[in-house]
Amino acid sequence: MTTKREHWEAIWRTHPPTGVSWYAPHLAESLRLIREVAQRDAGIIDIGGGASTLVDDLLAHGYTRLTVLDISESALTASRARLGDQAALVDWVRADVTTATLPGDSFEVWHDRAVFHFLTTPAEREAYVRALEHSVKPNGWIVIGTFALTGPSRCSGLDVVQYEASGLQRALGGRFLLSAAAEQTHVTPDGRQQRFIMCRLQRSS
Repeated sequence: MTTKREHWEAIWRTHPPTGVSWYAPHLAESLRLIREVAQRDAGIIDIGGGASTLVDDLLAHGYTRLTVLDISESALTASRARLGDQAALVDWVRADVTTATLPGDSFEVWHDRAVFHFLTTPAEREAYVRALEHSVKPNGWIVIGTFALTGPSRCSGLDVVQYEASGLQRALGGRFLLSAAAEQTHVTPDGRQQRFIMCRLQRSS
């Protein structure tokens, strides 16, 4: 049976970073939601950041404490190659977030546009929330995107869970309070439209 890591390594070995369905030249909504709440010295972790260009845009806006976590070493390698010398300014973590050992109370912002909707079992979601609660500082922020209720039910050959804002908040637990939510349409590289819900939540103190 193929492991999660093997599945995603195969995806990245057979698709260029600009060819995967979730690719976008810039994650404008994620960047806006982060910049509205985060100072330039905020610790920011991008969960499932892989080959995403969000880290490029955060560096361009002067953010200095950045971590990118992804299950695929191939995806992280693509980002490091793209950034060149700037890659040394970022902490790169090859791990599954549901089993990763993350530092406690270390991040002001946790960003995820690629992972949570792939967690289809209660055990996986509970492990994710434990990592979130462990590593995000009190009063810190979660910026998270998932497929909306009208979005796809499968992606990259895997089932996903679709959410509305209230359901996403319930899944993350009572310690996280919803402060912003909006649906948006993502256009894939081959021209298909996918509905996402983007939310920002704050961890209670």
